[in-house]
Amino acid sequence: MTASIETIRSAATDWSIEVTPTGATKIESFRDCLAPGTTVNVTFLPGSDPRDTIAVAERLHNDGMRPVPHLAARSLQNADQLDELLAAFTTRCGVEEVLCIGGGVDDPVGNFTATMQVLETGLIQKHGIRQIGVAGHPEGSPDISDDAVAEALASKNALAARDGLDLYIETQFCFEADIVLDWERRARAAGNRLPIRIGIPGPATIKTLFRFAQISGIGPSMRFIAKQARNVAKLMTVQSPHLLIAGLAEGMAADKDCLIRHFHYYPFGGFARTAAYAGAIAEGRIELLPKGGFDVTES
Repeated sequence: MTASIETIRSAATDWSIEVTPTGATKIESFRDCLAPGTTVNVTFLPGSDPRDTIAVAERLHNDGMRPVPHLAARSLQNADQLDELLAAFTTRCGVEEVLCIGGGVDDPVGNFTATMQVLETGLIQKHGIRQIGVAGHPEGSPDISDDAVAEALASKNALAARDGLDLYIETQFCFEADIVLDWERRARAAGNRLPIRIGIPGPATIKTLFRFAQISGIGPSMRFIAKQARNVAKLMTVQSPHLLIAGLAEGMAADKDCLIRHFHYYPFGGFARTAAYAGAIAEGRIELLPKGGFDVTES
């Protein structure tokens, strides 16, 4: 079975994208590259100033987008700081959704060491936010064991059911659809009921993708990009996630119980380029290829 244009387009609608505060400085107006109402995650990176995340979220809101700021548990000082951040997000930035993650910090800067501790404060709910993303790792996490990941996912499912929260999973990026689809089936069999947004690496050079894959420690599917990175002549070739997206779309359509709902793009090759690519696929501006996958066509 090969995914049809409509199958791919349907799977790729309602996509989201990510921006860092540093990356946002290179964007004059988000209106120039995004349709109104696009969901844009704003990172809270280790060692950064949370006021930078607030400032970018406010820009997005003023440009007509839906900002989704990250709340990185290990980078938060305490519940008071969390309360202040949430107040700023909701009053200044129109935030209705957040992504709560552990954060890649070996030594927490404050009282929080895990996402569940942040969720259980009740502060997110206090500020009227019911839609909350939590991290997912289809290939495991270098910071937490598989057993701990499974236990945390079970706890988040229980919290969502108990408090009536609209929790969802947003995953790290990877390169192979089969690995993602297998992970989703195993998580579902273990009791997961949370919908999933799959991380997609936006078009970028092989060199750039390999660097981010190394930093993220994404696991088995890194072999896909590592093989290509060995060819020095191809390092600056742009790699697009055509096959990944087509494979995911096919798997989503074939399994009516699949919990994958949306794609979340990581703009490793540039924000505007990734936004244009995501928009083209969602609009069905693609051409199927004989051996699988597709090409994006001109508008």
